[in-house]
Amino acid sequence: MKIGIIVAMDKELSLLMPLIGTPSTININGFEFQCGTIGNHSVIACKCGIGKVNAAVGTLTLIENFHPALIVNTGVAGGTGATDDPARVLDVVLATEIAYHDVWCGPGTVRGQAVGCPSRFLCPLPESVRCNLNVKEGLIASGDIFVDDPADLKRILALYPDAKAVDMESAAIAHVCYLKNVPFVCIRVVSDTPGDGGNAAAYDEFWVKAPLRTFTEVERLLHLL
Repeated sequence: MKIGIIVAMDKELSLLMPLIGTPSTININGFEFQCGTIGNHSVIACKCGIGKVNAAVGTLTLIENFHPALIVNTGVAGGTGATDDPARVLDVVLATEIAYHDVWCGPGTVRGQAVGCPSRFLCPLPESVRCNLNVKEGLIASGDIFVDDPADLKRILALYPDAKAVDMESAAIAHVCYLKNVPFVCIRVVSDTPGDGGNAAAYDEFWVKAPLRTFTEVERLLHLL
């Protein structure tokens, strides 16, 4: 299977690259695509940049030039501390759904819903795959905000009480995949939780301590597909 893998930052890509065999680089539309293999799959990895616009342009460029059968978004996310089984630092979250937390298109839509799209983008995976991953599952809420203020998190949870994590790219990637009819999976590692012991400090410390084993869930996922 040909699989596209999208991350937002160089730090995330550096954790992903050791998993990719025989990588080569192709430059298209201002993006570097790392082409290689993971297991029996052909993979194309891309650092899109932070935020929804970068994510959307990177995703569309990858789809239109490489025609993957699946897009996987990986990297880091903030925890919410919500639900009965919250995602803590270094927990891996597999999205069952993705939703915008910063979109409002007016009458005829609900908050979080882009016009012409579902209010939540689904990320279906076979039970045979999901049950073999060491992850927490749930909704990831996404928007153009680095959530380090508990007030922002409170607003997001008022909209999505079931949100496991928050990020800045996954909804835009899911949106493009929905429009282009490409299946989408999102699997992210929790770096911090706003208001839980100092968000910025926890986020910086994560990059010092984050073990590569957290990104091996991506490798495990691909081997199970």
